[in-house]
Amino acid sequence: MIRQLVLELGHRPASGREDFLVAPPNEAAVALIDSWPDWPDRIVALSGPEGSGKTHLAEVWRAASGAVTVTPAELDTAGIPTLVARGNLILEDLAALAADGERALFHLVNLVRAEGASLLITSRVPVARLPLTLPDLVSRLRAVPQAELGPPDDALLTGILVKLFDDRQLRVTPQVVAYLASRMERSVAVARDIVARLDRASLSGKRPVTVPLAAEILGRD
Repeated sequence: MIRQLVLELGHRPASGREDFLVAPPNEAAVALIDSWPDWPDRIVALSGPEGSGKTHLAEVWRAASGAVTVTPAELDTAGIPTLVARGNLILEDLAALAADGERALFHLVNLVRAEGASLLITSRVPVARLPLTLPDLVSRLRAVPQAELGPPDDALLTGILVKLFDDRQLRVTPQVVAYLASRMERSVAVARDIVARLDRASLSGKRPVTVPLAAEILGRD
């Protein structure tokens, strides 16, 4: 029964890692990643809250494209040509870009296009809404095709919970999953935290993961 809940969702292999569950909140993002190398632009962006799957999809694309992952803190104007010469790139968590990194990012965007490389940007905030001040950079990022990963719907949240329990080899009933899904915040990060806490509580108390134990864990929030 538990395994069937997962199989009712679309799923895809993620470069030898765990399956990435596909549902309406992330379908556009998955489709964008799958469409490479026929992207609508050399540069695309994924946005969404913590734990929504941005890094997972970036890893899927890295495996397909051979991209190198960098962070905003690693951007330096003088080093951009060397960086782009390495090939396709993933820029993780653009929302963490410091004000003094805008010119380096502007140089990166221009050189990626000039050299025919591909750049995937991830950000907690849609790139068009980032508080950037360099006008030319702002205009370029506003034109970047973007897919947003939204909060999980009922089916996706259920599938995520099932998978998180399965990853920890925890045996739970559909009733436990349904109880959690109907009462918890719709967030992948929260789902991970709840399952980890249930795992610890089950081990420390030598108790199975049941609805009463789930109620105890939720009641502590």
